[in-house]
Amino acid sequence: MKRRSFIKTTAAGTIAFMLPLSSSAFSSEKKLRVAQIGLGSMGSNDLLAIASHPLVEIVALCDVDSKNLDKAKAKHANAKTFTDYKELFATMSNEIDAVVVSTTDHAHAPVSLAAMGLNKHVYCQKPLTHYISESRKMDAVAAEKKLVTQMGIQVHSFYDYKLATILIQKGIIGKVKKVIAWSPKVWGYDGEAPEGSDPVPEGLNWDLWLGTAKKRPYKKGLYHPGNWRKCIDYGCGTLGDMGVHIFDTPYNALQLSVPLTVKNECRAPTGFGHAEKNHVTYVFPGTPYTAETLEWVWYDGKGAPEAQDELKLPKGKLPDQGAMFIGEDGRRLLLPHFMQLPKLIVDDKFERIRIKKYDPTGAAGKPTTSYDAETPKHYHEFVNACLGTASCSAPFSYAAKLTEVILLGVIAAQFPNETLHWDGEQARFKEDKANKFIAGGAA
Repeated sequence: MKRRSFIKTTAAGTIAFMLPLSSSAFSSEKKLRVAQIGLGSMGSNDLLAIASHPLVEIVALCDVDSKNLDKAKAKHANAKTFTDYKELFATMSNEIDAVVVSTTDHAHAPVSLAAMGLNKHVYCQKPLTHYISESRKMDAVAAEKKLVTQMGIQVHSFYDYKLATILIQKGIIGKVKKVIAWSPKVWGYDGEAPEGSDPVPEGLNWDLWLGTAKKRPYKKGLYHPGNWRKCIDYGCGTLGDMGVHIFDTPYNALQLSVPLTVKNECRAPTGFGHAEKNHVTYVFPGTPYTAETLEWVWYDGKGAPEAQDELKLPKGKLPDQGAMFIGEDGRRLLLPHFMQLPKLIVDDKFERIRIKKYDPTGAAGKPTTSYDAETPKHYHEFVNACLGTASCSAPFSYAAKLTEVILLGVIAAQFPNETLHWDGEQARFKEDKANKFIAGGAA
């Protein structure tokens, strides 16, 4: 896909990235029949949120682990159950309208593309895909088939993030020259690949869990159910986990496309785990809300971020996770992650934000009350879009670009301390050695 086609939706400059309603949306007089694939920790949360919509009927459940499947079935007794998503689609294609994909990262694209191939609307967890080529393909298929899509970045629909987007776009700190974002989470593994194997737990279909990934023996505690994000074959590290959430609002607010360059200062690749600490620097082309170019710096791992003057606060300490917007004239806007209001810093002093001045119509909504209260909004938005009464704010046309940015940082970890040049129009690196990582084949 050409870069101009890939990024053209950014030009709209809307706060929510609203899209036209899908031509396949249908009357809200009937319920939306949903199949949920992936029922682990995040999957169970997704199921709870999507099922809380009064016009949703959960008709099918699928997971490679019978323990997860049994727990979900206990709450949705009328849903049919499957271990293999291919069997689900072959059996129930005419009985489902939408699919929620809550699998490991490496299974997002295979499952989502199979669903879209059957003209099903798709809600897919973040990051959208494991590889850049998959993101572009999912964007293209969704557009071609005019399907309703949404990436699972639920905080995208929270008040504090909507407010920050409005503030930046209304010029509260002028044009932005730099963004610094961070998370101290450690979804990496600096050790060597494990040797030997352990018995596969009862009820787990290990071959189906591996899916399209290369075959590897099961090792207790390293993959399923909780640590797969650390491994390059299955997850995207801390960037793919927290980076998507924390990048989202600055990326949205500044109407960014894809970067010109990317550099990751981290340890040498091991071929098995993501680095436990990453320091990634992107340079983006300018937009109406930025300087001529925008520098974006990401820190993750224990101790993140690195101490620096641009992150010093007038009082107090930095939030554990968040982003700092830095204006050309030195004004700054701090956006903690999450459920905290943005904070304006002028001349090294906190300054009150007169919200009505920037958001006189209340477009950001009402202040966040609780995570449990806010979370369903993003899922219900997807359901309502499928029913023809709303539009999605994080469709694949947006999610694919955001995910591409994340994955460029992941690829840069294969070439520590080296600046890679990205041609977004051709979807290729100038450095040919890096191109094999666009569609997989990571060493």
